[in-house]
Order: sequence, then C-alpha cells, then structure tokens
Amino acid sequence: MAEEPAKHSSPLPGEDRPAPRRAGRFYAPLLAFLIASGAFCASWAARGTFPFGTTGRAVNDQANQYVPFHRALWDLVHGQAAGDLLFTWRGGFGQQFLSDYYTYLGNPFSWLAVLVPRAHVDLAVFMITPITMGTAAALMAVYLGKLQPGPWWQRGVLGAVYGLCGWALSDASYIPMWMWGLVALPLLGIAVEWCLEERRWPGVALLVALAWFGNFYTAMMATMAACVLLAVRLIVLDMTGAQRLRAVWRAATAAATGILLTLPLLLPSFLSSGAAQPTKAAAFDPVRIEIFLTGMLPGTYLWGGRPRLYVASLGLILAGSFLLNTAVARRTRLVWAAATLLVVLSFQFPPTQYVWHGLAVPNGNPYREAFVFSGMVVVVAWLSLANRPRPLHLALSAALLVAATFVLRHTNDFGGTTWPAVLGGGAVSLLALVLLALGEKRRVLIPVAAVLMVGVVFAESTAAAVNADARRARERWAKPIATSSQSITNHLEAVRSVDGWPAYRTDSGAPQTSYNDALSLQAEGPQYYSSYLPESTYKALEPLGYGYKNDGRTIFGASNPVLDAIFSIGARAEPGPQKNSWTARTFPTPPLVTVRSAPYSSPNPPASVYARQEQVLGATVYRVPPVTRGGSATQQTYAARCEPGSEAFWYSPQLYGTLTSGGSTRPLEDRMTGVVSLGEVPASGTVDVTVDTRTRDATAGEHPVGCLDRAALAQAVGRLTVTGATEVRAGGHTIEATLPKAASGTAVFAMTDVPGWQCSAPVKSFHGLVSLDITPGTDKVSCTFTPKGLTPGLAGATLALLALTSVTVAGLRRRRRA
Repeated sequence: MAEEPAKHSSPLPGEDRPAPRRAGRFYAPLLAFLIASGAFCASWAARGTFPFGTTGRAVNDQANQYVPFHRALWDLVHGQAAGDLLFTWRGGFGQQFLSDYYTYLGNPFSWLAVLVPRAHVDLAVFMITPITMGTAAALMAVYLGKLQPGPWWQRGVLGAVYGLCGWALSDASYIPMWMWGLVALPLLGIAVEWCLEERRWPGVALLVALAWFGNFYTAMMATMAACVLLAVRLIVLDMTGAQRLRAVWRAATAAATGILLTLPLLLPSFLSSGAAQPTKAAAFDPVRIEIFLTGMLPGTYLWGGRPRLYVASLGLILAGSFLLNTAVARRTRLVWAAATLLVVLSFQFPPTQYVWHGLAVPNGNPYREAFVFSGMVVVVAWLSLANRPRPLHLALSAALLVAATFVLRHTNDFGGTTWPAVLGGGAVSLLALVLLALGEKRRVLIPVAAVLMVGVVFAESTAAAVNADARRARERWAKPIATSSQSITNHLEAVRSVDGWPAYRTDSGAPQTSYNDALSLQAEGPQYYSSYLPESTYKALEPLGYGYKNDGRTIFGASNPVLDAIFSIGARAEPGPQKNSWTARTFPTPPLVTVRSAPYSSPNPPASVYARQEQVLGATVYRVPPVTRGGSATQQTYAARCEPGSEAFWYSPQLYGTLTSGGSTRPLEDRMTGVVSLGEVPASGTVDVTVDTRTRDATAGEHPVGCLDRAALAQAVGRLTVTGATEVRAGGHTIEATLPKAASGTAVFAMTDVPGWQCSAPVKSFHGLVSLDITPGTDKVSCTFTPKGLTPGLAGATLALLALTSVTVAGLRRRRRA
C-alpha cells in the first residue's frame, strides 16, 4: 500500500489555521481533569483514607517533610513564622529556607495550603495530588489536539490516561512537588508546537519558566523530553531547512530565557545542594529485563526502586495499534515508534540514566523519569486513535498485551490487579474501540463507546491506585500515618504556651509525627530534615551528641541540659500524664548570643561527647568515669561510678537494641539516638547499664557514661547569662544583639555556621557555631543571612526579564504597524 501523507498535522508558518471548535477547547481538558482527579479521589474513598475515612494518608516523606513544610508556608503567609522566605529559625537551630521552598513548595498548587485553617493544612497537601494530576491530564488533552485534531471527548479520555499513569499513581502520588513534572511535560509540548508555528516566543519562555518554577528536578526531565518531541516533529513535518533552524533557535532561546527567570531559586538551590551533607547514593543498577517489562503492564505495583511505566489498557491497546495503522504516514509511525523505544531503552543504560537525573546518581527510585515514557505512549495512542485504527489491528494489539502478561505473570511482585486490568479493562477497551469504529456508519454507537471508554479508564485507574496504595502500606517504610489529631493540636498549644523567641528557644520535645516537628509545631529546636541540610550543621551537631539519620540530612533532638544551655533552649514540651496530653516547662538558659573572654579546654577525655559539649559550653560540668564492660556480644553490661546525686547520661551511637538502667528500659536506635539521660545516680554511686543489642561486633565505646553536676551547670549558665547579650532581636533572616558594657573576646551565636552568614565583623567558626571577635567598646553585633547565589540569580533573572519585555514590546509594535 502506498504511504499516505500525515493528516491534520499542525499548520506551518504561512498556512491557514483551522478555527478551533469552542467545545473541544474547553470540554476536552475539563473531561480529562474530572476523570483523572475523580479516579484518584475514588481510590481514597475505596481505601477509607483521610479525608474519606480515618486511615492516615501521609506516607514516608509526606509526613516527615511535605506536610511540615506546607505548615511552615502557612506560618510565613500568616505572619506566624520565625523567619522569612530566605531563612527559618525553626529547626536545625536556623537554616536556609529558599532552597527548601523551591524544592518542596514549588508546585503552584502548594499555595492552596495557605487558604485553609492551619489545622487542615495536611488536607490541602493531600488535595494537591488529584488537582495537579487533573491539571496534567487537562494539559495533555490540549497538547494532543495541537498534534492532531480529533473529537474532544477522545482527547479528554487519553489526557486522563496520561494523568493516571503508573508513575503518578505509585511513585509521585504522595510527593506534591514531583507531580508538577507531570504538568510540565504537556506544558512544554505545547511550547514546542508554538516554536514550530513561529508564534508566541514570550509565551514559550513563560511556559518554560512555569515548568521550572514548579520543580526543577522533574522539569529538567520534562525539558529533555520536550527536546525529543521537538526532534520528532522536526523530522515528521514537511518543513524547509530554514524553518527547522528557526524553530530550533526559538526553542533554545526561549528555553534559556525561561530557565534564567527561575535563576534566583535555581542557583541558590544548586549551591545549597553542593554544600549539603553528602549521602551514600549507590550506583545505578538496572533491574532485570523481565521486571522492567512488567512495569509496562497496567495495574502493576513493583516495590522499591522499580519502574512504573504503565498506562491504562486503553492507551496500551491504541499504542500497540499505532505501527499497524496505515492511515498514519510511514515516516510518522517509524519516527515516533523509534523515539519512544529509544527513550525507554535509555532508562536501562547507566550513562543516559545519569543524564535524565542531571548527571547525578539517582538516590532512591532511579526510574523517576518514567512519566516521560508514559506521555509518549499516550501521544502515539492518540495519533492512532485520531486516524481511526482498524478493529483487526486493535484486536492484535490486545492479544499481544494478553500474551505479554501471560509470559510475565511469574515476575516478582506481579501486580494483583494486572490480570483484571488486562482481561477486564482490556476487553472493555477493545469493545469500546470497536464500537467507535462501527460508529462511522451507526452513529448511535458512538455515545456507548464514549461511556465505555470513560468508564474503563476511571475504573481501571481507580483499582490500580487502590492496589498501589494498599501494597505500599504493607511496606515498613511506607506505613501511612495521621498528620492531624487531638494529640498534635495539644502538642502545638503546649509549645505556644511557653514561646519566648528570640529571648530563648523552645524545643518541641520527642518527635510525634515527623522529623520536622519544629516546623510543624512552631518550635526552634534542632529537629530538621531536608535534602539541603548543610554539611556544616551536621559537623557541628553530631559531635555534641545529637542523633541523626539519612546520612546526616536528618537531625533529631536530645533532652540534655548542657545542649540546652549551648543553644539557648529555655523551654521544652513533654508528654502529659493523660493520653494525648502535653505539658511544657521553662528553665534558665543563656541568651542566643554569649561572650567568651578566655580559651577553655575540657579536662575530660577529648574523644568523649561530654568533653566536646564542655568545649562549646566553656565550663567543666561533667565527670566522665571509666567503665567496665561485661556480658556477651548481644547482651552487654556496663558499670561506672559517679558522684551520688549527679545525673548520669549515656551515648552509644554504634548500638541498636534496648537499654536498661535503674529499672527502666528504652530503645536504642544507633545513630538516631543521641545523648539520653539515665536519671539520678543512686547513693551507692554505681551506674549499671545493660544493653541488649542486635548490632554485630559493636560496643558502646570507651566513654559512654557522663555524670552531670547540675550545680556546676547552673553556675555556667548564670555566668554566660550575665556576660552575654542583654537583648537579642531576630528578624526574618537577621539577628542583632546588644552586649554588656566592656564586653570583649568572642561573641558566639547559638546557630551553626551555615554558608550565607555575613556579620558586623568577619565570621569565625566556634566549634561549628557562628562567632565574631569583638573589640573593647563594641556594644552591638549583628548578622544577616543571604543565600549563596541569590544575587547573581537575581541579576540573571533581570536580564531574562528585560529580554522577554523587549521581545514582547517589539512584537506589539509590529502588530500595530500591520
């Protein structure tokens, strides 16, 4: 059969553009939005999860990072934040916030969180997912219409197929910022079409900027995919060489301008990432081919770092018929098929995987770009559907899907809903498509086909989402938890009742729901979890006995009075006697800025955590006794002698198990457990500790026990208070202290020396804290935090904005002359 030309392709420059049908313009994206968001919400209702039930929805980092950061955004907008967009005093004893905002709050729908009462921020965070999913589906419906016109309801259904792809349902459903990548792909696809049409250069730049403002990580992947889409369109369209060059030039300049507009966020985030505590990301190890192929089957849920590549069976059947559809030009079929194949193969090849991830080793699931493949599958599905595939070709495609499912049925973690999706969803999809083909002669069949297509995508995607949610909930790391409760409300009220910032810090106490309780509960303690937690913060806090996780990017609190004095913690919340109750207490503490007049050296063993605390405090408050060790490798016993009435502390970051002392037992979680109190030393002066450990070939070390002299600590606190700042004022990203008369020596700020501090004198590191040398007569010291890269980022964005404005004004003038 002779090759037919491609039908209904987008008009080229100079060609007449068909008048768009108003119904298709609005109805297609609306239908796509309703199917995608509705199916995902239906899966929540089916599982009985919040807000449709009592089961918690927050999974892993959604509870530990995303909900707390959205609460921080609420505080910022409503004037309740200790900090501003550049810096937060809540968590990590003061940390940059701009990079965290860009990474965790960049999705424009994150601002929905500020429109609800603070107690319901978690609900707003959950709703970001179906809203973003629906928006992505709607934009894909628009993009498909630009590739080739067709019935609005068919574009709406396939737009929903994209919005409900496996990556969205499994990988990104609980990660609001990643979901923006799902939006970015069709958004940039539309931008590509405008470049090919030589129209709306400023609009292209703004679409690129919108994609990158939402989340640079997935936007980078979507931008690479847009390059593939542009290359494909340049090959399949009948264009001259000059037209192709102009399209590439417009795309390149607009993309560069759009990305430059985001530079005030992008550059500080890039530099913050470089200064962050390093992680031990493993090299990319591709999954076996049968697992990779299984990820393409509808309804599949593969645990861990596996690819979720599937779309609903309707999309797969149509995509499978694409190569057989002779109504599509041969060159178009071959180029789109080759591009889709090369994209999916690049996911298995380490060098190209690193390119997809910005030349970084993927940390966690390495197939985070899977939505790109799903998007291309939906595109070829649409090109086939818009050119009326034959029933025989559709049947062959469906048979191939069933055969592939049968061959892969024994793959590890083969999805429980895969067979129903392939046999049930596939059969209904095939029936709908056959009825649609017959509808050319029997128009009454078209509404039936439409209802079946909408229904099968909705039902199959709902079932796939339920399956993914249920199977993920069975994994230890992904147990969903509640992020709002009476206990959380009482905890917040207890913290607020003793708020004294900036006279002193308030510690929220033991984590209740997240690793970022300081953000969630409006406290100023050490707890912080961020991919940008600086290496300098980790190096300052870990030696002092604070617990940590995630290779040091998560810092936990420690109820230790010496650490409280070092970091000016003057209040702490604690669980109350009744269920869900919390109390709070205040206690004396030095101000946030203290003055050290003479060097100090601890007499205790330098390798002990207690000596390191004394070095920063500047006073001897501990006795670190020798310990005798006995027992076995799994049940270790330790004994030490201390002054009766002193308070004993324990530190063993190498042991995981349980600790028993003085009749009480508590868990030990190696590096997550910081310095813990063993209580008052009895009259006998003997401190006995038993550790049941599961850690092979590890001990508590030479100096696990330290005995605190409370009276000596009170004297040290009093001295630092008298010689320290008489007044401290903290702004959004500034701190200023008034010093006593005749102060001299070193002013030490109770904040870690993170990159970006500029002070009234050159900044020095005092055991990892910010410090300044003060000369006699100095009565005030101050510091201002500016994120590294912000100033050049603003300069770059200004240039991009000038270019954008100039092109826009020039275009308007040309139109007026015409």
